[in-house]
Parts: sequence; structure tokens; C-alpha cells
Amino acid sequence: MGRVTGKRAFEAIVVEHGPTVLRVCRAVVGFADADDAWSETFLSALKAYPDLPVDANVEAWLVTIAHRKAVDAVRSRARRAIPTDQLPDQARPPEPDRDDDLAAALARLPDKQRHAVAYHHLAGLPYAEVAAILGGSTDAARRAAADGIAALRRTYPLREHHDD
Repeated sequence: MGRVTGKRAFEAIVVEHGPTVLRVCRAVVGFADADDAWSETFLSALKAYPDLPVDANVEAWLVTIAHRKAVDAVRSRARRAIPTDQLPDQARPPEPDRDDDLAAALARLPDKQRHAVAYHHLAGLPYAEVAAILGGSTDAARRAAADGIAALRRTYPLREHHDD
């Protein structure tokens, strides 16, 4: 019989926090690499989960792992040049809730602003947690997120949505 740790099953963690981690990955690395970053995040988390303290902030822990995996993905992409004369066929149709304009606007933000917006506004982490992930002060994290949101307001076209 296994020992009782007081922690939830890892599958429940994936179900609860998976969508948030995917939104963060999409905001940080874009749609093309988000699924890989998400998978890498949860593979790493699965290995480390047994050592996670029972009282740990699981969402902040997962976003921290996602941040590291996203940085790794960006570095890896920068190292590999793939020359091509034509674009590959799309492997699957775009997701219905995908907003390419927003993704493009997020991609144009400087890294620190994009990450601060993703971690605070998409993952819902407090600025102290964002600062711990990014390195720096809580005020710097708040400023980066505010600057990122201000830039998005200037560049992202607001559209009205109507229920038909």
C-alpha cells in the first residue's frame, strides 16, 4: 500500500492547471511551439511532483516550469535555422478560440512585458510570484505588466463580439 502524502493526484493537477499553463505557453512562445512547451512542462512537473511541498503554490510552480521550458524553446528555435522554399501544409485546423491578432500583438511585446502579462493576467499569479519567476522586484513586475497591457491597448484592434 502506498504512503499517503496529503497531495492530490497529479492527474487532477493537470486537469485543473493545464488550460492556464497552455495559455501561458501560447503567450510566451506562440501557438506553434506552445503544445511542446506544455508537454515539456508537465513531463518535468511529473518528475518533480513527489518532492513538491504539500503547501506549495502549485500554479506558480507550474508557471515557473513553463517559463523555463518556454525560454528553452525560444533559445532552441533561435539556434536552428530551417531554410525552406515553401511553407509546410498545416497539420491541423486552427482552434476555434484562437486569436491570431492577439497572439501577434503579444509576440511584438518585449520578453519581460510579454511574460509579465502572461503570468499575471493569463495565469492569475500575484505580482510577487511574477517577480520571483522573472527575477526582480514586485514593482518591476507590476510595471512590466502595466507597460505590456498599455502597448496591447495601443496595438491590438478591439473588436465587438455579438451573440447571434
